[in-house]
Amino acid sequence: MAVSRTEPFLILGGGLIGLSIAHELAQKGHAVEILSRRRSEAAGFVAAGMLAPHAEGLTNQLLHLGQLSLQRQSKWVKRIEVTSGMTCGLRNCGIVVPFSNVQDRDNYPTARFGQALNENELEKEVPGIGSQWKAGLLFTQDGQIDNRRLLMRALEKACFELGVKFQEGVEVLELLHEKSIFKGVRIRTHSGEIETIRSSEGVLCSGAWSKDLIKELPIFPVKGQMLSIQGPQNALKRVIFGPGTYLVPREDGLIIVGATNEYNAGFQEGLTPFGQIQLQKGLNSLLPVAMNWPHM
Repeated sequence: MAVSRTEPFLILGGGLIGLSIAHELAQKGHAVEILSRRRSEAAGFVAAGMLAPHAEGLTNQLLHLGQLSLQRQSKWVKRIEVTSGMTCGLRNCGIVVPFSNVQDRDNYPTARFGQALNENELEKEVPGIGSQWKAGLLFTQDGQIDNRRLLMRALEKACFELGVKFQEGVEVLELLHEKSIFKGVRIRTHSGEIETIRSSEGVLCSGAWSKDLIKELPIFPVKGQMLSIQGPQNALKRVIFGPGTYLVPREDGLIIVGATNEYNAGFQEGLTPFGQIQLQKGLNSLLPVAMNWPHM
């Protein structure tokens, strides 16, 4: 059975970007509806939440964009917290990037933005760090946000408080347009019915699934795995951004260990032994003492 009806500004995808745009539009008085197949599969619910344009060694315009984002992060988060009444877990904890030698440290693309650390200073910043790391950079301007447990939930609540409507379990089958002008979408609802939603305004926020709707987009999925360990509270105060592995400590002692990059896994879900072994090796390299802490 086909149903046609008129709807407001459409957000196609309920992840971090979709929720953020919906929140901005709703604050400006727009009627907004989010169409999402399964919000729990969004990257925002699993990513570690590093805010790290300097620690990641970005360059040129991408670095400039990251720096602008850092400058605006606090004010943006505060608006979400005020609307939702919830905390988002933003922490300006700083990020340490370790190196095996001073030359690699000094040649890092963003070295001029960080504080150079010798071996003793590195050990003070990260007690128990692996013995192969002889130098480091401390980027005090970088930090983290607890997106999985706090930010995403706060954004959902803030959107709800502003009147944003949610349709969950929806598959967007087709973008409708006339002479290249957006006119709405054709969807399959959670109950299997086909509906046409008419709208003149919408934003595609479907991440790696966006290519299903616009074949020309140069987008593909990259599978990433992480694991969590429970350390003593304040055992690790800084994020550690090592080569191939990073450790992101939350205030309650939970530490996120990430992440693999698997380009041939497609949309395959679940953990693999190979991915988890790689993470264990990275953890042992960066912080050997943490190998004895409980895995979550």
